[in-house]
Amino acid sequence: MFSAAEAEQLILTLVQPTDTVETINLANVSSCLGRVLAEPVTSALDFPHWDNSAMDGYAVRASDVQRSPVTLQIVEEIPAGKLPQKSIEPGQAARILTGAMMPAGADTVVMQEETEQQGDRVTILQTAQSGSAAGSFVRQRGSFYRAGGELLRAGQVISPAEIALLAAAQQTQVQVYQRPRVAIISTGSELVRPDQSLQPGQIVDSNQYALTALVAQTGAIPVPLGIISDQRSAVKEAITAAMSQADLVISSGGVSVGDYDYVDQVLADLGATLHIRAVAVKPGKPLTVATLAVANRHQLYFGLPGNPASAMVGFWRFVAPAIAKLSGQPGPWSPDFVWATATTELRAGGQRETYLWGQLVAGATGYEFGQSAGSHSSGNLVNLANTTGLGVVPQGDHQIAIGQSVRVLKVG
Repeated sequence: MFSAAEAEQLILTLVQPTDTVETINLANVSSCLGRVLAEPVTSALDFPHWDNSAMDGYAVRASDVQRSPVTLQIVEEIPAGKLPQKSIEPGQAARILTGAMMPAGADTVVMQEETEQQGDRVTILQTAQSGSAAGSFVRQRGSFYRAGGELLRAGQVISPAEIALLAAAQQTQVQVYQRPRVAIISTGSELVRPDQSLQPGQIVDSNQYALTALVAQTGAIPVPLGIISDQRSAVKEAITAAMSQADLVISSGGVSVGDYDYVDQVLADLGATLHIRAVAVKPGKPLTVATLAVANRHQLYFGLPGNPASAMVGFWRFVAPAIAKLSGQPGPWSPDFVWATATTELRAGGQRETYLWGQLVAGATGYEFGQSAGSHSSGNLVNLANTTGLGVVPQGDHQIAIGQSVRVLKVG
């Protein structure tokens, strides 16, 4: 068996990042969120676009306010968006509001709390305390960004902050990598859909829904293909169809050593190279990772266990990083691990690296992690709800005591 770290490293070497690019329009904000920039973004604008005031106050010449109090003549009021009409001469000031363009001749803003206005005169009261150095409370043109430079790098994931920046830069169309399509198959003759009547011995297929949600959460496009019965011909047909319409395929079930576990056999029949058959983790020991030549590229296949907790842990640990790299995101692609203080005792058998689901919270002195109450059976979905972290008990260890440090994989 591969260790978790060895399996992750091998999987990531197998992933070929997408090179398919498309143009998206900023007007459709929801279609931009989570997309990955395929090329750097530049702007023809300086940021700020011009010298402007960082405060409500008065635009003055620094040389006029080196002593206090001093009274100046107000020659203009400049709200945001208005082009200044006058140049500030010695002994003069302009009333200015936050974001407004600085008038010619002025190089400093005195905040209004340090002034007193009477008619067309303003008295600067506290320049000694505020300093009134040239440039105070003035945002200089180009001090944030110079036109023509790299504004956003290729590989940047577009979040609300990036959308705001693109809008401000008047970049209404950008090039992004096409979102990978991920096919999802559930195998098992015992499975039924949630809307079907449940008969004795049958199991509701929750994995199709969980994996669809997890794929969507990564920003990829889930392609749920439903339930496939435990018949070799049916499994072969389903895998072949999935490979033809997706960039990556995930199946759940059928990868153990049972009489009806056909996934590995079918992949071999199709000429796939099976790189991983099992990993030393709990839950989720059965894990198939294979590549299959499709349309002049090696397509990646993940066969996850059928037990719900095992399937989700396998996705969080191994599949999500692969999708991140496939999507064009820059590395590192490894899962997000943090160190936390255990607030409950964590126990494991020691033979495999064990992942215990629970709640990761930010405490007063750092992260804290508590294991969810109840059975940690790989078939138990009930206490998997509300999971925000997976506490890791290393292979060879049997216990992490309350108060000790635990490595936690952030999820959700």
